[in-house]
Amino acid sequence: MSAGMQLASGKSEIFEAVLKFMPDWVQITVIALVVLVVLVSWGVKLKRKIDYRRAVRNGQPVHAAAQYGQRSGADYLGAYAPQQPPAPPQPAPVQQSGADFLGAYAPQNRQGNGSV
Repeated sequence: MSAGMQLASGKSEIFEAVLKFMPDWVQITVIALVVLVVLVSWGVKLKRKIDYRRAVRNGQPVHAAAQYGQRSGADYLGAYAPQQPPAPPQPAPVQQSGADFLGAYAPQNRQGNGSV
C-alpha cells in the first residue's frame, strides 16, 4: 500500500463501481443530477432560513417550542387538529417604570418628615 494514496469511503467505492459499468453519457447525467439535488436542497434550506428570520424580525408569531427546521406532528393535522378552548380575557397590563425592574438596586422608599 502506498503512503500517498488515500482510501476511499465505502459509499464512494459503491458509487464508482456502479458508474463504471454505465456509458459515459449516463455517468455524466447521474453526476449532474446528484449535484443538482445537493444544490436544490441547499437552496431550500437557505430559503426556509431566510423566511424564518423575516418572520421573527417582523414580529409574526413563530411557534415558541419549535426552533428553525423543527416541526411537530400537530403542524400537519390541519382540520383534524384538536380545537383550542378560547383564552380567557387578559387584564389590562399595568404600566411599569424602569424602577420596577431594579430589584435590590431600587431606591428605598423612606417614610418620614418629608426631607430626603
